[in-house]
Amino acid sequence: MEKNSDTMEKVVSLCKRRGFVFQGSEIYGGLKGTWDFGPLGVALNNNIKREWWKMFVDGREDMYGLDAAILMNEKVWEASGHTGAGFCDPLVEDVETGERFRADHLLKEAGVDADGMTLEQINQEIKEKELKSPKGNSLSEARQFNLMFETQVGAQGDMKSYLRPETAQGIFVNFKNVVDSMAPKIPFGIAQIGKAFRNEIAPREFLFRVREFEQMEIEYFVKEEQWESEFEKLRQDIVKWHKHLGLSDENIREYEVPENDLAHYSKRTIDFEYNYPGKGFDELAGFAYRTDHDLKNHMDASGTTMEYIEPDGSRFVPHVLEPSFGVGRALTAVLCEAYTEDEMNGEVRTYLKLPKHLAPFRVAVSPLLKNKPELVEKAREVFKVLKTEFGNVAWDDNGNVGKRYRRQDEIGTPSCIVIDFETLGQEAPELADTVTVRNRDTGEQERVAIADLINYLR
Repeated sequence: MEKNSDTMEKVVSLCKRRGFVFQGSEIYGGLKGTWDFGPLGVALNNNIKREWWKMFVDGREDMYGLDAAILMNEKVWEASGHTGAGFCDPLVEDVETGERFRADHLLKEAGVDADGMTLEQINQEIKEKELKSPKGNSLSEARQFNLMFETQVGAQGDMKSYLRPETAQGIFVNFKNVVDSMAPKIPFGIAQIGKAFRNEIAPREFLFRVREFEQMEIEYFVKEEQWESEFEKLRQDIVKWHKHLGLSDENIREYEVPENDLAHYSKRTIDFEYNYPGKGFDELAGFAYRTDHDLKNHMDASGTTMEYIEPDGSRFVPHVLEPSFGVGRALTAVLCEAYTEDEMNGEVRTYLKLPKHLAPFRVAVSPLLKNKPELVEKAREVFKVLKTEFGNVAWDDNGNVGKRYRRQDEIGTPSCIVIDFETLGQEAPELADTVTVRNRDTGEQERVAIADLINYLR
């Protein structure tokens, strides 16, 4: 099926209707830039994170896990540069309503690329273009707005801290702890999955620009002369990861960030972009060569050495490769890729063609009729066996079988199992202890012995 802006709207609608994603604080009118993950969203998110950890941590010998605190000493963010202008966005206000907007976004809509511009240049462009707010009112002059959420720590609130804007710094400040406790051989990586927070001026576009999000991130430590070869190895691993998510090659592209657009700490960055329906290619993951910038900054600011000591006694500050993945971006891409409409039995059908290892439910079990105790009892037996084996198994006896199939199709369940009178041996003794298994993608059904179900579903 052709996917366009209508597809994205349908995906967002499905997310609400089927319990994937809800607007945060919805009953009170919501809070911009916040989203709550419902039962199926939690399941899909957890599956994505589990598969990522299996591939990048458990599946390797050179990777170590970490879960750093969200609140950190204020000096961490001073050393990393997050308290300065480098972590600010240009903000303008509607002088009539007080509404705030990102000046660079307004300029982009007017055909001006504001990347790298000073505030003076931004203000000059706004003046020359005679830009107005979306409501047609005049705009204030642009000023820098720091994206970190500031908070107070302690009984007296006398210590300032921040909700971390990224997970990376928690890894860098624990570099020495991991080296001292685990004695890793270089090259090696430290991986973390966790929440980060950014006080976006104008959060928008579903899960694309939010104030609270989750990252899956690695800092991979190498010798300076190794960085190019190790960069290529990790790049290929990122390509494999996106295939594992079920994302098609034609919907993924690698954007080599031009030298003049690189972050100040980066010598090379590739943005992996996904072709979101109606939006076009937008960032899915980032991969940067950060040099030794971060470890040196923390070594200078803290007075703690960040040197790696080789067996021969030689010392050096490692360089860093950073693959960074947004869980929300990945979930959105997976849903967009999986969203499918076809025709079945003369009707338009919507289903999510999710990979089995990502689907919220691996299988759904139903009795043909919920008012027949003997069918329900047998179905419960099958359900308990599969639930023990796979965990993510749904029980569904709501409505007729056709409606159950449609519902499970729409949430991406790969297989549906129905226990019927044949299972009980009442109508066809030769089919006793077999069940009907229906395939989500094709709609085809076949009889499978209960004893063979686990291997069949595997």
